[in-house]
Amino acid sequence: MRAIWKGAIAFGLVNVPVKVYSATEDHDISLHQVHNADGGRIRYQRRCEVCSQVIDYSDIEKAYEEDGKTVVLSKDELKAIPAENSHEIEVVQFVPSEQLEPMMFEKSYYLEPDSKSPKAYVLLRRALEDTDRVAIVQFALREKTRLGALRIKDDVLVLQSLLWPDEVREANFPSLDVSIKISPQERDMSAALVESMAADFDPEHFTDDYQVQLRQLIEAKLEQGDALDTDETFGVEAGEGGKGEVIDLMEALKRSLDRKRGGGAGTAAGDSDDTAGSTESEDDEEAAAKPARKRAATGKATESKSAETKSTAGKTTASKSTASKSTAKSTDSNSAAKTGATKSTAKSTASKTADKPAAKTAAGKATSTRARKPA
Repeated sequence: MRAIWKGAIAFGLVNVPVKVYSATEDHDISLHQVHNADGGRIRYQRRCEVCSQVIDYSDIEKAYEEDGKTVVLSKDELKAIPAENSHEIEVVQFVPSEQLEPMMFEKSYYLEPDSKSPKAYVLLRRALEDTDRVAIVQFALREKTRLGALRIKDDVLVLQSLLWPDEVREANFPSLDVSIKISPQERDMSAALVESMAADFDPEHFTDDYQVQLRQLIEAKLEQGDALDTDETFGVEAGEGGKGEVIDLMEALKRSLDRKRGGGAGTAAGDSDDTAGSTESEDDEEAAAKPARKRAATGKATESKSAETKSTAGKTTASKSTASKSTAKSTDSNSAAKTGATKSTAKSTASKTADKPAAKTAAGKATSTRARKPA
């Protein structure tokens, strides 16, 4: 870096000699103008409107015009202004940093100690650290008296030039005077969206996409010349979704939250018609699934009954088998007694069987007799 100015900070009766460096720089790719027909460079000339001659910069003076009168101010006259000749950065007061309006910040400069002993420089830095305040200063730089703020960054004093109060415009928008009603749900939803996007600021996470893509275009142009296809270079852009006017604020907040939570990207991208279609198809699938579920339930019930029947039959068979074995093991006297009992049981069964057809026949006759009676 190259120092752009030298001076001294006046801290009471203490002088702190410093060198001033620009703390920022423009990273934009520098482009110049050319004639599109032949590529010739376009240059600006300082041409006098009276004599039509091109004037050298050394022969140009500054002037002020008011009410048709022009006052020419020479370089020597401008240098004679006392504030222009001052190389002092005067500390006028120390203020809390939160009282500075960020809109007033203009440009930043690094201050380097410009003496053999940087003790006074370190003393001022320590005073700002201990009091947790910012020094408000006045200084002259490049033909302009400026207001500035002196603070600390990484053990280095930084001078930030400030705009004067009358250089900051006042915002006056009648549209903001209209009474707007915000519902509690909208406020809660917007607060939740803010929380979902909350993070610590790290400028390294951000890039100047335009400058990156401009460099990409220049390199592709150098390789391919006029045969460059910009669609192939950058890729075809996706549809311009999400650029329309938001009608339903709550819906927009919900979709935004869904996107941040990672669960509703598809819903946010789809239309309401798609949602309705999806609902209808789900209803059809559910209706079609109902008979299948009934058939499955009926099949399961049938299988259950069949299993119960088989189980009962198996138990009955096992019981009969056990009884049969028990009978075979009995004595001869018991066998004779059981044989008599068996014959008696057989007779009883035969008589019951003979009675059942007779009963059925009597019932049939009674039925036919009732049928012949007039209605």
